[in-house]
Amino acid sequence: MHPLVNIAVTAARAAGNFILRHSERVESLNVQTKGASDFVSEVDRGAEAEIIRTIRRYYPDHAILAEEGGGSEVHPDDAEYTWIIDPLDGTTNFLHRVPQYCVSIGIVRRGVVEHGVIYAPEPGDLYTASKGSGAQLNNRRLRCSRTKTLEEALIGTGMPIRNPERREIYMPMLGNVLDSTAGIRRPGSAALDLAYVATGRFDGFWELGLKPWDIAAGILMVREAGGVVSELYGRDDVLATGNVVAANIKLHDPLVSLLRSDAA
Repeated sequence: MHPLVNIAVTAARAAGNFILRHSERVESLNVQTKGASDFVSEVDRGAEAEIIRTIRRYYPDHAILAEEGGGSEVHPDDAEYTWIIDPLDGTTNFLHRVPQYCVSIGIVRRGVVEHGVIYAPEPGDLYTASKGSGAQLNNRRLRCSRTKTLEEALIGTGMPIRNPERREIYMPMLGNVLDSTAGIRRPGSAALDLAYVATGRFDGFWELGLKPWDIAAGILMVREAGGVVSELYGRDDVLATGNVVAANIKLHDPLVSLLRSDAA
């Protein structure tokens, strides 16, 4: 395992342990609202601090881009490496005791995601990936599914509940995918959705307007498991727009065509 991945795993497990210690007292947590249906708790911030503390111990000159804004002393433009962190992807699930949440850490070198770690504390699942070296779940090699047709495919998604304009774009996509596939799932953690594509649990996934910390690690997982990830509208940088489509190699292009079929 690459040394950067080793440190990312250490950081993710530290954050996961912190989250689990607070999982049975969610009613007493200090929870704030960042926006419509967008929450942040003291657990998000505490888990982020655990990750940043670990990174700073070993790599003080690396930049950090974190969802809750910590660790910004080094700017990404001034660093060779940037760590992109979501300390608790699926906060709403966590606050409702739905065990579908994770810690996500992506490591970018000069604009390219080279390493990724996703850790789901409740099942204890650890997903790791390094560019050119494959992806693993609990040290077992991952491969995307072999499903060949959309009619057989199970597709994951996330709904843009905070953005009315995106909802207008999204709803026809949802209808098209419902009509053309074996089913849709909306678990509530984009990082885990992408990890599920890498494991073959989902045959594909799409969502609009995600943030870099939601997807940096997951897109590498899918690619290293033999899948394809792209920006929905063909733009160069999926991390910049967050309009992500991921699927196995057989289904990616048909899924993109289906999602674009109602576009103006």
